[in-house]
Amino acid sequence: MSSALDMNSNHDHWQAVHQNKGEQQTSWFRPHLDESLRLIDGCAIDKSSPIIDVGGGRSTLVDDLLDRGYTDLSVLDVSSAALAQAKQRLGERGNQVQWLAADIADADLPASHYGLWHDRALFHFLTEPSDRRGYIALAGRCLRPGGYLLLATFAADGPEKCSGLPICRYRADELSELFSENFDRVSDSRELHPTPFGTEQSFTYLLLRRKPETGPVTP
Repeated sequence: MSSALDMNSNHDHWQAVHQNKGEQQTSWFRPHLDESLRLIDGCAIDKSSPIIDVGGGRSTLVDDLLDRGYTDLSVLDVSSAALAQAKQRLGERGNQVQWLAADIADADLPASHYGLWHDRALFHFLTEPSDRRGYIALAGRCLRPGGYLLLATFAADGPEKCSGLPICRYRADELSELFSENFDRVSDSRELHPTPFGTEQSFTYLLLRRKPETGPVTP
């Protein structure tokens, strides 16, 4: 996957964003991730099932999942500043969450562990095929057979950049094909996200389910 230099640059970029901009100064902010929550509710997984929000930063998804009674929550982000802000927002409840400061390209996560993997707007930053393959393999290794993978990326008619960085835009069928070796498609949807700046961004949501274990997952 990415080189150490790339990962350091990635860290510095997102650390600066979260240190220098408030939540409503970022285009991706919304008070609640309504579409993600709707899809997660539909999965009806056990409240004790481990859930990870990759690229979660200071998103309020973890707040809402705690409110719903989920007890095994992890948030992974390359920016320790974003995680610290989210933990502070939660107060004492922040101690119930595992905060993982790591680049997804270098994350050390347990195998066959998570019941649900959530990603709103991390995967579309992976513009190199090798990074996408590494991510797909990692998700396959870390999800339990039958576990859910919920992805949200910019749609085909969405922005071409985010936070000054290039991204990849996807249709649901394109995303599904990328993950098809180890995941079955469950459902997809589209969302028009109203930014704090009065514009709209189109998102593709895709819900996948990990196939029964058939052997080791490799990039």
